[in-house]
Amino acid sequence: MSNFLSYLIIGLALGGVFSLSGVGIVVLYRTTGVLCLAGGAVQAMGAFIAWTLVNHAGLSIWPAAAVAVLFGGLAMLGYGVFFGPPLAQRDPVVKTTATLSYLLVLLGVMALVWNAQAYQLLLPTTNLSIQVGQVFVNGTQAIGLGLGILVTAGSALFLRVTRLGTAMRALADNRQVTAMLGVPVRRVEALAWFGSGLLFGATGMLLATLVGLAITGLTFLVISSLAAALIGRLQSLWLTLAGGIAIGVLQSELSEVVSLAPYQAMTPFVVAIVYVLIWAWRRPAAASRV
Repeated sequence: MSNFLSYLIIGLALGGVFSLSGVGIVVLYRTTGVLCLAGGAVQAMGAFIAWTLVNHAGLSIWPAAAVAVLFGGLAMLGYGVFFGPPLAQRDPVVKTTATLSYLLVLLGVMALVWNAQAYQLLLPTTNLSIQVGQVFVNGTQAIGLGLGILVTAGSALFLRVTRLGTAMRALADNRQVTAMLGVPVRRVEALAWFGSGLLFGATGMLLATLVGLAITGLTFLVISSLAAALIGRLQSLWLTLAGGIAIGVLQSELSEVVSLAPYQAMTPFVVAIVYVLIWAWRRPAAASRV
């Protein structure tokens, strides 16, 4: 029972972090129509920049973490400003493939600068812990889950009640009509790119502490966030949160089962595929009843 609770806490923390970047993916898609695959590389590179500032520039961890988060925002903003407008009218597949190219470029830069080896970067909150029953929850785990919930709630409220959020939702419906109504389309899209990048940067710092700092490992953890976004059908922020937590918990609990532990990396794919199949099966049934 103690092991179950320990893995449950780890899974909840990971799920909260997965949903954090998943929300960034959904908001960006709802605003620009771009399914961004480069978020994992952005979050990994931000974490490596923070590691360099701490270990070679003598900067303390919190300012270095702030730089990593800001880097995420600027990296995504730069891509959105230079490549977003030329690709705005292209097919969704073309726009998605372009972000994959950006991911490969960032991977190459990281491999050149930091080499393909594991590093260690721990937030000070890891040393803070509280006891819940028979297990301990450290501060980073609590932040991972809490920040995922807060960002989801804040983003949903922002999109619903603010003028900028309304403009973002309008862009998702019809870009040309929204521009004709006087909405500064490029400015709104730039803010969406920047905001999603900030979430990727924060995700990278949390994942670097929770699972370790490795180039490929940290980059491709974005698959779990993409799976959570697909569970939310790239529309619902709350379903994205639920999907991220479900993936994190299931993936963590599988670590305890010796026979299934080697397959835990498949968890995001399996969960997303099962959900999509169930949703696709129920949708025609609901339509026929109507």
